[in-house]
Amino acid sequence: QVMLQESGGGLVQAGDSLRLSCAASGRPFTNYAMAWFRQALGKEREFVATISRNARDAVYGDSVRGRFTIARDNAKSTVHLQMNSLKPEDTAIYYCAAGAYYTGGVRPEHYESWGQGTQVTVSS
Repeated sequence: QVMLQESGGGLVQAGDSLRLSCAASGRPFTNYAMAWFRQALGKEREFVATISRNARDAVYGDSVRGRFTIARDNAKSTVHLQMNSLKPEDTAIYYCAAGAYYTGGVRPEHYESWGQGTQVTVSS
């Protein structure tokens, strides 16, 4: 499995922006569709965004569409999540995920590798 390490989380105010990064290692990065999920305290893991292996296609969850943008740099084996107009309800642990068998997957079971997560807290 590919190894994933997230970074960039933190405490911000409502309306601010934040950029998360995920560095992959151990396997060819272009073998994997990449995704971001999040999990708020006491809630199930929620799909945020996914991007195809060639970076041409992206899918977003309803709650973040129009505010978040996923991008990948295959030369650097990294995927990013640009989060704008943040809201308190965006507060969660954000996880990077990699999947070798699906494109456009929106469920956790579509991904085999996961990072440890990075906390994002948005204050009102």
